[in-house]
Order: sequence, then C-alpha cells, then structure tokens
Amino acid sequence: MSQHDDKLSRRELLKSATIAGTALTLNTRLAKAEELLAEPPAPSGASMMNVKFEKLNTVRLGIIGVGGRGLGMLSEWMAVEGLEVTAICDIDKGQIDKTLKRIEKAGKKAPAVYSKNERDFENLCKRDDVDFIYIATPWDWHVPMAVAAMNNGKHCGLEVPAATTVEGCWELVNTSEKTRRHCMIMENCCYGWSEMLVLNAVKAGLLGSLLHGECAYNHDLRAILNENRSEGIWRRIPHTKKNGNFYPTHGLGPVSNYMGINRGDKYEYLVSMSSPALGLNEYREKKVPKDDPKWKEKYLCGDMNTSLIKTNKGRTIMLQHNITTPRPYDRINLIQGTKGLFRDYPDRIFVEEEGSKEEEFVSLKKYQTKYEHELWQAAGELARKNGGHGGMDYIMVYRVVQCLREGLAPDMDVYDAAAWSVPGPLSELSVAKGSTPVKFPDFTRGKWQDTRNVMA
Repeated sequence: MSQHDDKLSRRELLKSATIAGTALTLNTRLAKAEELLAEPPAPSGASMMNVKFEKLNTVRLGIIGVGGRGLGMLSEWMAVEGLEVTAICDIDKGQIDKTLKRIEKAGKKAPAVYSKNERDFENLCKRDDVDFIYIATPWDWHVPMAVAAMNNGKHCGLEVPAATTVEGCWELVNTSEKTRRHCMIMENCCYGWSEMLVLNAVKAGLLGSLLHGECAYNHDLRAILNENRSEGIWRRIPHTKKNGNFYPTHGLGPVSNYMGINRGDKYEYLVSMSSPALGLNEYREKKVPKDDPKWKEKYLCGDMNTSLIKTNKGRTIMLQHNITTPRPYDRINLIQGTKGLFRDYPDRIFVEEEGSKEEEFVSLKKYQTKYEHELWQAAGELARKNGGHGGMDYIMVYRVVQCLREGLAPDMDVYDAAAWSVPGPLSELSVAKGSTPVKFPDFTRGKWQDTRNVMA
C-alpha cells in the first residue's frame, strides 16, 4: 500500500468516484444502454423473488459510508433492538471519529474501522461478524460496493438510486441471483406514515381500480450542489454530463408499491423530456465568486425532467425531477383510481360516496383508524420521537431488522432496486433521442406476474 493511499482525503475519494462514473463518453454510454435493452444478459442463478432471509438472533451491521446520510442513519440503526454495529468504513477520518463518538455515547461496543484507502470497504465485506451491509456513499460506488458485499456472502442495502446505468442494474440483479444474497433498495419514502396508510387503503380497494400515478423529486438543492464539501463535490457533476432524471426512486417507489409493480404489473416503456438548463447558471451568477472553478462548468441537464411511464396493465405514471430551481419540497405522491384519489403535499384524499354531491378533499386522518399500517401502529411512537424524515427512516430500519431476525423476505428486493433506478439512464436515452419511447428491461425475467403481497 502506498503512502498516498494512506492519505487519501474524502475529496479525492469523491473525485475518483466521479471520474469512474463519467469516464465513458455520452455516445458510448447510450450505446451500451441500447445494447443491453436489445439483448439482456443471461440469468446467473435462480430468482431471488420471495426468498426469505435466514433467521438471526442478532443482526450484525456493517456500514460503508458515514458521511451525511450514513452518520445520520446510525442513530436509527442503533435504536432498533437486536442490532449491533460491528464495522464501519469511510475514507474521511473526521467522519469516522464522529461515528465512533456517537456509538460510544450510545453505550455500544466500538466497531472495527476501515479507512485506509478507497478500496478498504472490500476488507469490511470479508469479515465473519457482518450479516448485513448498509451502503451510503456517492452513487457511482453503489454497484461495486454491493457486488463486493454479496460476493462475500453478505446481504446489503443501498441508498438511492441503487445504480445509475442499465449495466449496473443488471449487475446487481445477476450478482444477487448468483450469490443468493439480497440487495435491497433503502427507499425510506416507502415507509412514511401517509404512504403506508394509502398502500393499505389501495390494497383494500378504497380507491377502486387504479389508473394513474404521479410522483417526483422536486427539491431545491442549489446550495448543497454548490458547496465545496460533501455532496457538493460530486452531486453537481452529473449535471455537466447527462440530461435526464438522476433521482427517480423517492417518488417512484411508493407509487410503484400502490400499483404492485413487479407483483402483477410491470413498467413497459418510458418517454422523457427536459426543460432548458437555466437554474444552476442563474444561481452561480448570484452566489458563486467569479474565480471559483465552477465557472468552467457547462450545465447540460434541464431543470425539470418529466417522464411518462406506461405499465403492462395500461396504467400511466408521471415522474418528475427538479433540484435546481426555487420551490418547496414536493414528491406529489398521487394515485388515482376509479373511486377516488389521494395526493400529497399536503396529504389529502377524495373518495366518491354514493348519493353525495361533495367533491372536496378531506384529511387522510379520516381513514387512520381503518387503514393505518401495522408497522406504524407497532413502532410509530418511537419513530416520531427518534426518526428522521418524519419517522420514515426509523420505520425502514426497524422493518429491515425485523425481516432479518424473523426470517422474512425483504419488502423491496433487487428487482425493485433495479426497476426503480433504471428510469435514470432510460430518461437520459429518451431525451437524447428526441423523447422517443424506451422499453424497460424486465429484471424479473417474467416473474413479475407473481401477485405476491406488497410489503406484507
């Protein structure tokens, strides 16, 4: 190991991830996507659909990436009974120190530390005292880290998106099938109070037959994108290389669960278009000093990307992405059925009642007693007290640990990770080809027709 490896900074790690993720030219990247869409890779093992975890008395957790998101989630993990953090990995010594102090303050045993260089995560994956690896790193590291985890016999959970290329999505699927290890997408938005209540209501038929959904990640991140630290080092770079939806899963995950995607329905094709790219330029003009290297950047990604998805059952989904203009946070989270609809921000619901002429939304709380999800009934008090993002973060890790300890199948498997992430590269391909339709890969290889229960 070289002396340089020992001294790698977090900035250098993130920069190397960016270089790795953008080494291919635009044309080469799009050509590779089209090649895989035309001829998917051969199966490497049996399906991981409905495969249960082996039961564990105690879940031994390894964490790769203890930056903003990873460190933020640490307290959520430690608050769940039956879990022990046995190993952590990050190239940033400062973040490692913060993590160790937080673990010590919680009265927990100090974990093993991996921070020597950007490949030290591979050594964490080889440990015998790790059952599940949580990965919270820059996007381009997700696939190699998950593959290393699974190849070393570990189940893993990926922050979102799980992958940024069609090739990466297939690599996750094939590795999971080959190794018989689960690769989950840690989509916290699926575990929100509203999302889980609406899911129960939809499954009970409250909204009738489903027709249409709308979802988004509309969030003003201009300040974060322009920071000279953390996400600012890497998350702005895709805006100089691609034009599409970089972050589809927060909105798409809940709507996909309502519709039973990969559980009786599947995405068929996508059409995508982008607005002009003006937001980052105008923000830079107002906020960024003229001698800053950011002035050398040319932003290609339209501020608002809108994609339309058609499903096998003929349903439609509108999916949006906008993080570079001033606006309140909004994931839309709309689901329309033949008897009514729900929409969020703020959450409200309309259900047609026989004999009534009223056409007004009412509070979702009207249906709380009948449809509140059992996970929120069981752990909602702790979630609201300790959990981030309104408690959804705690409910998510609580459920992951429950599945591992009780030997249940995960709520979201590798097929969901791939299907919810692939609109990223597919939207880029559609935009580049003049908003032509692009077919979705069937990562389940035909098993999407299994009508297994959603988040049972």
